[in-house]
Amino acid sequence: MLSRRDFLHTAGAVAGGVLALPALRTAPRPLRLGGPIFLKSDDPVELAREHRRLGYSAAYVPKVELKETDRIEALRKAFSDQNVIIAEVGAWVNMLEADAEKRAKNLAYVTDRLALAEAVGALTCINIAGSFNPKQWDGPDPRNLSSDYFDATVENCRKVIDAVKPKRAKFSLEMMGWSLPDGPDSYLKFIKAIDRPAFGAHVDIANIINSPERYYRNAALIDETFRKLGRWIVSVHAKDVVGKDVHFAETMPGRGGLDYGAYLRNVTALPREVPLLLEHLRSPEEYDEARQFVMAKAKEAGIALG
Repeated sequence: MLSRRDFLHTAGAVAGGVLALPALRTAPRPLRLGGPIFLKSDDPVELAREHRRLGYSAAYVPKVELKETDRIEALRKAFSDQNVIIAEVGAWVNMLEADAEKRAKNLAYVTDRLALAEAVGALTCINIAGSFNPKQWDGPDPRNLSSDYFDATVENCRKVIDAVKPKRAKFSLEMMGWSLPDGPDSYLKFIKAIDRPAFGAHVDIANIINSPERYYRNAALIDETFRKLGRWIVSVHAKDVVGKDVHFAETMPGRGGLDYGAYLRNVTALPREVPLLLEHLRSPEEYDEARQFVMAKAKEAGIALG
């Protein structure tokens, strides 16, 4: 049944010659929150249960190698039985390493990690595009905004994806404040140029807060990013940003200026379940604080936990 307001809106539209039905309102999806755990065990069942004990329904991949086929299958089953999504396999090396031999080794490692993501049933294998910085693998360099950087990254991503040909797992790039992709528009350019169904989008809003405008208007940046990239997003990181002197510093969720209400609403409005993963904290106590903050914000927004 239409509300009075929706009825009047529809009637007015018909009178104007255009039939405009009211937008459907759907409840948000449950939040798939995840993060590192500190249980000293290699048992897949115990690891999966520990995630659930903490209220997590998403996980970083536990320690496992591609050759360990029995362990991979045990992890898949244990986490599935506990309804915990294995969200990410990290591949944190420089795909733009200047030394040709080291670069080839790094690309082989990333390829192996994407193959592991596919085997273990993870949603994505993630890496940064890399850096031309000669001293720091993820450091700033003016060339990281160049066409050479863009073209080399497109080639690298295609090589990795084409070598594995994953059917489920996506390969994705982490957004960065000092290199590409540095926001939704540059990410869209990569998606178009790479032109592979197995290339997905990863969102980390904290990483792209690199100006006062983005900091103070971060809710608008969040909305824009999810609006433009939503159909490709496979994973999201949960951090925060705080102003420090004339710079921006990373901090845990709840201690910075990010609009977590907007963040959680966008994550849970995506057309599929997308995990939100805590990272970069130093202790179980810090993760407890961050986890409890995100859970409280979800409850405040009327969002259930997965």
